[in-house]
Amino acid sequence: MSAPTISPPLNSIPAEIRNAQDYAALAPHFMPPSHHAYIAGGSGYGQSVAANVTAFEQWAIYPRLLRDVSQGHTRITLAGETHAHPLFLAPLAFHKLAHPNGEIDTARAADATDTCMIASTQSSCLLEETVAAKRWFQLYLLPRREDTLHLLRRAEAAGYRAIVLTVDAPIQVANRRALAAQFQLPADCVNLNLRGYDTTPRFAGNGPGESRFFQGAMRGAPSWDDIHWVMSQTTLPVWVKGVLHPDDAVALRDAGVAGVAVSNHGGRSLDGAPSGLDVLPAIRAAIGPDFPIMYDGGVLSGSDAFKALALGANAVAIGRLQVYALSVAGALGVAHMLKLLREELEICMAMAGCATIADINSGALLRQARRANA
Repeated sequence: MSAPTISPPLNSIPAEIRNAQDYAALAPHFMPPSHHAYIAGGSGYGQSVAANVTAFEQWAIYPRLLRDVSQGHTRITLAGETHAHPLFLAPLAFHKLAHPNGEIDTARAADATDTCMIASTQSSCLLEETVAAKRWFQLYLLPRREDTLHLLRRAEAAGYRAIVLTVDAPIQVANRRALAAQFQLPADCVNLNLRGYDTTPRFAGNGPGESRFFQGAMRGAPSWDDIHWVMSQTTLPVWVKGVLHPDDAVALRDAGVAGVAVSNHGGRSLDGAPSGLDVLPAIRAAIGPDFPIMYDGGVLSGSDAFKALALGANAVAIGRLQVYALSVAGALGVAHMLKLLREELEICMAMAGCATIADINSGALLRQARRANA
């Protein structure tokens, strides 16, 4: 069987793109199959990846009649900063798997659409190169604190406006889909941000009766001491990403973090973890109405974003869809995808009688049965 023909990135928007989600369907034609398998897949059998998408199907949006939305807008204030809309770009590793310009083009699209980009530690471009007007930095803890601190200082010096500390993936189960596709990182796709740092895990667990997970991999897992230490080292707002349990959200709020990101790591951490959308209402109820929450996981449309906002999120981060659009048409594709998402969100708001983001609440939704194959 001959290898599929992969098209190079376009310099224009394909005629078949009508909705933001169309980029997901078109992306396999613009990246090698193994790259797509790695990006689209998740840990283990992909149960949590699938849950992120199907979770949205249980909610319908009520249309409302005779509502005046003529003064409507999508502006929000988050972490003391005004944003034109609540759509963010989630941290996602190695954008050069989708396009030669990688994160540089993604940042250009964010800038063009007044979108906040959360740049990943695991980037194929230097954090100093991903220049956008509004940037947050997603931070992984490195084995040595002095290296983590140096990375943090680089982010501050480069003008990042908040830190998003990811703590939910100390162990990652193999991506079976990527393994089946024989995925390997290409030679020109390396983590430039971490060059010069010691990234060797501090493993133990080799002694008699010791587990390579309990006494091994988890030895270097983030701790509460790490949370407090990071907050003590910067004046930037510190968010914590990877929250799925209400008790964890309450503890983080009480510890003084700026906000939490409700996320199952795009299904790339614990396979079988619930969708963030399924736990979002309980987390909002536990931490109260005013504490900031960002949601990510499975968002493919403006109606998905609307549902996440209605269930308690203040902002919604877009994950895989950004690199699908990047693969098709580079910065132009990502900017177009974001434009479509924002328009789709505005349509939902207008039809549901919500003139502002603050008007969106759970009363706009009707719970319905999941599909039989979900």
